[in-house]
Amino acid sequence: MKTLREQMDDAMILRGLAPRTRESYLAAVRALAKYYHRSPDLLTTEEMQAYLLHLIVERKLAYASVNQVVCACRFLFDKVLRRPQSRFDIPMAKVPKSLPRVLSRDEVTRLFAAAPNLRARTLLMTTYAAGLRVSEVCALQLADIESAPDRMCIKVRQGKGGKDRYTMLSPQLLQILRGYWHLCRPRILLFPNPSGREPIDHKVAQRMYGVARDKAGLGREGGIHTLRHCFATHLLESGVDIHTIQRLLGHGHVSTTMRYFHLAHHKLTGTTSPLELLDTVLR
Repeated sequence: MKTLREQMDDAMILRGLAPRTRESYLAAVRALAKYYHRSPDLLTTEEMQAYLLHLIVERKLAYASVNQVVCACRFLFDKVLRRPQSRFDIPMAKVPKSLPRVLSRDEVTRLFAAAPNLRARTLLMTTYAAGLRVSEVCALQLADIESAPDRMCIKVRQGKGGKDRYTMLSPQLLQILRGYWHLCRPRILLFPNPSGREPIDHKVAQRMYGVARDKAGLGREGGIHTLRHCFATHLLESGVDIHTIQRLLGHGHVSTTMRYFHLAHHKLTGTTSPLELLDTVLR
């Protein structure tokens, strides 16, 4: 008979969950079992809720991280153990909505200049220039760079939700990538790990960003995903329409992309107040 872990992984594979989702769900359930020193299928609702409180109050995890644990546990109890939801109510935490940090164009330039080496600089530039998630830039292959004059795009394989998409390849980025290739000679993967057979680890890419950010004096807030926010915001500020940005980012719903309206500086400072439109203003 298969172990509980194997049963859960099989159920996720059957439902087409992405590899990273499967890894995070299994890690969440493994941590739960380690906390109580027994199999999760023996836990009560009260113990589950106590564990979530532990994550929020003692571990001080962000609500988004706690909700990922909730999703993993719901999957386990609903899809694998077949426990009715009414008997096992696991609440989702309300995630506070805050606007992400966005760097100015000058700050992005300073970030690139502060990158520790060519490999790091090229990875950061590619992330920004194409609006990629860290998982997407790490998984890029040479074959994904479609540089024919009538194409000029980057294929993103198995993005969030397991969806392929295309994003832009700028002439300047193509030139940078060619220079990087001539010096580093990657074979299949654009940014391989030291063995050359696997993609660079996400944590390594995050460290590259952190080193450049700190050296450029940009504070310690935010990770490499900041560059994706910058990509969308700077495109919006330059006049690109929201639906084009949605497709480039791979958002399923335009409402997800709409938050960049709140970050686009010129959309605020360049908008005329209704007070200015009045014929007469009392002074």
